[in-house]
Amino acid sequence: HATKSPVVLYWRDPLECIASIFNNPIFHNRIDSRPRKVYTTAEKRCRVYTEWMTGNDAWDMQAAIPSGATLLGTILSSDKTNITALTGDHIAHPLLISLANIHMNIRLKSSSSAFVLTALLPVPKFVHKKKRMKGVLEDRLIHECLDIVLEPLKQAARHGVMLSDPIGNSRYCFTPLASYIADTPEAMMLATVGGKTSPVTMAMYKQFGDAFQHEPRTKSTTLAQLTVVRSRADPLDIEAFFREAQKFRLNGVAEPFFRDWILAEPSHFFTPEDLHHIHKEFWDHDAQWLICAVGESEIDFRFSVLQPITGYQHFHGGISKLKQVTGRCHRDVQRYIIAVCADAAPGVLTAVRALMQFRYRVQSPRIDDDDIRRISGALDEFHSNKDSIIAAGVRRGKGNRPIANWHIPKLELMQNIVPSIRNSGVIRQWSADVTEHAHVTEIKDPARASNNHNYDPQICRHLDRAEKCRRFELATSLLDAKQTTEQLENINIDADADDADADADTPIELSAVQELPRRPVISYFAIARALQYRPLGSVPLPLRSFVVGRTAFHIAYDASIRKISIDDVAIKFSLPDLRPAIADFIQREATCGDQHIHAIGGPRRGAHTAILPFDRVQVWFKVRLQETEFHDAHTIRPAQTLNCAPPCHPWNLGRYDTAIVQTSAGFSWPSSGLSGHTVAQIRLIMRPIGKSGTSWSWKDRFLSYVQRFDISHDRDATTQLHVLKRSKRSNGVRMGDVIPLSQLRAPINLVPRFGATADKRLTVYNSMEHAAEFWLNEYWEKHTFFALSA
Repeated sequence: HATKSPVVLYWRDPLECIASIFNNPIFHNRIDSRPRKVYTTAEKRCRVYTEWMTGNDAWDMQAAIPSGATLLGTILSSDKTNITALTGDHIAHPLLISLANIHMNIRLKSSSSAFVLTALLPVPKFVHKKKRMKGVLEDRLIHECLDIVLEPLKQAARHGVMLSDPIGNSRYCFTPLASYIADTPEAMMLATVGGKTSPVTMAMYKQFGDAFQHEPRTKSTTLAQLTVVRSRADPLDIEAFFREAQKFRLNGVAEPFFRDWILAEPSHFFTPEDLHHIHKEFWDHDAQWLICAVGESEIDFRFSVLQPITGYQHFHGGISKLKQVTGRCHRDVQRYIIAVCADAAPGVLTAVRALMQFRYRVQSPRIDDDDIRRISGALDEFHSNKDSIIAAGVRRGKGNRPIANWHIPKLELMQNIVPSIRNSGVIRQWSADVTEHAHVTEIKDPARASNNHNYDPQICRHLDRAEKCRRFELATSLLDAKQTTEQLENINIDADADDADADADTPIELSAVQELPRRPVISYFAIARALQYRPLGSVPLPLRSFVVGRTAFHIAYDASIRKISIDDVAIKFSLPDLRPAIADFIQREATCGDQHIHAIGGPRRGAHTAILPFDRVQVWFKVRLQETEFHDAHTIRPAQTLNCAPPCHPWNLGRYDTAIVQTSAGFSWPSSGLSGHTVAQIRLIMRPIGKSGTSWSWKDRFLSYVQRFDISHDRDATTQLHVLKRSKRSNGVRMGDVIPLSQLRAPINLVPRFGATADKRLTVYNSMEHAAEFWLNEYWEKHTFFALSA
């Protein structure tokens, strides 16, 4: 069949790519070589799923290969990407390859280079009078090219191959297909199914809205259907073959690339991925339903008056008119949309909220059987309430016309997420974020370095040279590390015993390449540990960086206000009861000791004329809090800035952020959730300055004046969020107290409760001060969601 230009396939041996990844020293101690089943208890009643090696597929595949052999799960990813912008219409179709054995937190880092380009699939323009036949020819060509490129991996999956691991040991390896990361149209083409058909089940478009999973589309089923089609029509007669294939909802490809790949099952290796199946589905459907239900102007106003949070996107112009929305923007809208739309569309919101809970839970890096029941329950709740969306007339299509069906492919694919978790581990590890970024480093950057003509060979040449440079740098770093080690061995150095034991299995020459290049995240945990061992007098006290539990604190070396009287700071920050609050704090410290966990509230015993052992304080307008991940206490999250600034233009009422505060001993964040904790607004961060010539009778540390919120015991039936109101004393004054800054545990987001219609007097600068009620927005961060919904 004629094409407008010659068809050229650029590829390299994928087995060499796998060997290069597998023996890369960077991945030493970061590769799993044995499948495992993990349980929460010794009774083995609740199974835990994390990496691919913890799923059923790896376990079953290991049983199918010779005893003692190493299972290397192959990951493939392909998607078309534009090489040029606006002009030229140049498109590349890269095929990337990686290993499922690599720990997902390493593989998902673009800096680890865990995904390697193994082929540039051709993007031809066939000459045919029928447009649909052009598509069939293109699909057939892709499968034929995949057959050529992937043949070495198929042979290795069938017979095995000897490969070297990162420390040089030879292993007998098998390479079955673990995952093929692709968006929905690409997956349908690769599964050889036609349009409006699921690539992983036997469901067609009229069944996409069913509340149950349909029969999986297995390799044997597809091949049996193709056998019947082949008996009725010659594969070389494209039009006749396509007509017969359509009867089985196939796309006309006669020989799928996976037909002779042992242990490759399409219903398993087409794993769900969160970029397209989770986040894009949210923007294309959930967000549009709520925009229609609440109204464009109303929802835009609500988003625009939310108080900005340092480091997070703020939608000053709302969300209804956003263009070219990225995956990051999808996530940012998800943070607020449930709380923002509360009370404005109760029927629609119940279904959307159920999907949001489903969406957040499936993104967890650790899922057990109890979590799976919650995930399934959230999806069932959506299906039980989805009719309210159609009844409200908010599901609309082209021309803003109402749609009365659920022909949404991604909705049907959600039914495959729970089986995929059991088979292949959590879906977070299959995210297309890293492969989309690889398109930049493997395709677009080399293309920009070309002469803008005949891109493919120049991209290949550029990548070949870059790979040689990386290998040279790796070899020289290993050599330098070995020489340095030999020099150190001649010197008697006492090494830490714990470090020696931890690195006993690691060749010493690999020490120089153990750390992956990545975007630096400042660790205040490490800074605090280092400051504790500094000589007395070499660092200012109290320490500006310190750790309490799983929270690290950091404030600036210099105060925002170096010295100010207590009465002046009370006026500046509008805190009329500051002096009696400090007096009460000092009394509690004297009675209970400086290790006491202070509650917020109770009768005010201090007088407004109370005499304090100090009359001046230093004041800070910001504090940075840093936490560890909910599921992994060794992984440090980026620090979050909390503002506590007095009134000034344009923040005429001040800018005060909110936080989780511990108020009872015996509880810990985040494992205890809200038990023993409360939500409070930080109104002042200070450090008392003692009077000259007098000894200090209190512990020198940072203090904070916070105002408490009352939290409803029951969650709202529609949003499943807690409602908060400001705590007030009997005289109507907001309830606040002075506590040690170290009682803060985590930043938290509150969203004003707007009601059915938002008050138009609210602005971005006063919404937190004038609103009467608030939503405790647990969707603001997944870390917060897991802690509050555990």
